[in-house]
Amino acid sequence: MRILGIDCGTERTGYGVIESDGRAHRVVVSGVIRTRPADPMEHRLLAVSQGLVDVIRVHEPEAVAIEEVFHAANVKTALKLAQVRGVALLAVAEARLPLGEYSPLEIKTSVVGYGRAEKQQVQMMVTSLLGLDQVPPEDASDALAVAICHATHSAHEARLEASR
Repeated sequence: MRILGIDCGTERTGYGVIESDGRAHRVVVSGVIRTRPADPMEHRLLAVSQGLVDVIRVHEPEAVAIEEVFHAANVKTALKLAQVRGVALLAVAEARLPLGEYSPLEIKTSVVGYGRAEKQQVQMMVTSLLGLDQVPPEDASDALAVAICHATHSAHEARLEASR
């Protein structure tokens, strides 16, 4: 299955597309959609939307996974992040792709085996699980972790269904 993972951010939105059977994963593409903090928010949202639409069009994922909204100490930051997440959800809905949403705890547990893992631990496990020569940038690594989490959960659910 080809899965797009998205890690939303107002300045950097990470994306990662993997091929997976639920046990073995291979990276197709990963990267970061960057916006300029000096630009108006509506322009930044448009850039994120266009970037994600392009990734979906070019790499044709069969499913998308995204991190659920988490509670931020700064309400203003949380609202901006929610706007970016809304744009990402709209791009997914317009492409009519199935969506999986996961908490940071679920993602870290799925990838590292420990829900309170640090960013560097996630990066190292993503690098290892995908057999990469270099550690991906943090935002791309987080997006790949979301995709891996979805692949693992989807395979587990399929095995459960088959056993019933």
